Amino acid sequence: MLLSEQAYKKIDRELAKFPADQRQSAVMAALAIAQDEYGWVSPEVMQDVADYIGMPAIAVQEVATFYNMYDLKPVGKHKVTICTNLPCALSGGEKAAAYLKEKLGIDYRQTTADGQFTLVEGECMGACGDSPVLLVNNKRMCSHMSNEKIDALLAELKK
Repeated sequence: MLLSEQAYKKIDRELAKFPADQRQSAVMAALAIAQDEYGWVSPEVMQDVADYIGMPAIAVQEVATFYNMYDLKPVGKHKVTICTNLPCALSGGEKAAAYLKEKLGIDYRQTTADGQFTLVEGECMGACGDSPVLLVNNKRMCSHMSNEKIDALLAELKK
């Protein structure tokens, strides 16, 4: 068992939402819980989740590799995902991405030398009218991200 007792209790709460013969329905939540604890989803963590839920490891891997919210290698303390789909790209997303790359000194799928930030290109977040849109650690959405708002966000996250 790789995860903490607290993590397994959280997974148990997710499992309780589904009939006993559909435990695999909790796999996405279980992977998110595991990633919150470890920072990423290693092959060992995927195997542990598979064993705990009672499903084939390959099925867990298929879910983890299909959805872009799961990190299959270590990322920085703050993963910043910027939407670059066409509506956002045309509404300032590309400019915001260029500004982030310049400020952080990294490109997409790279992590700053201090391990604080990883920059990721994201898919539609369903907030096209709020572009440019950033997602921090898969949980916090930030809208209308001007250069000034990006500076404030980075300063806040560095604390």
